[in-house]
Amino acid sequence: MEYTLAMTFLTEKGEKATLSISGVKADLTKDQVDALMNTIVAKNIFLTQTGALISKSEAKLTERKITKFEVA
Repeated sequence: MEYTLAMTFLTEKGEKATLSISGVKADLTKDQVDALMNTIVAKNIFLTQTGALISKSEAKLTERKITKFEVA
């Protein structure tokens, strides 16, 4: 299984911006995600077309199962 964490933030202009990280652990906790998002906002290192990330909106952990078939 492959897991992707999608974190959505609000920007200075009130728009939403999503940052996705693939290959994360399957057992991430709400507290870990919350701490990561707080750090991203506090460090102010990402700038979008609608301004800096100023607050958290939502976070989602997506599970993706890949099945490969030998066809050749």
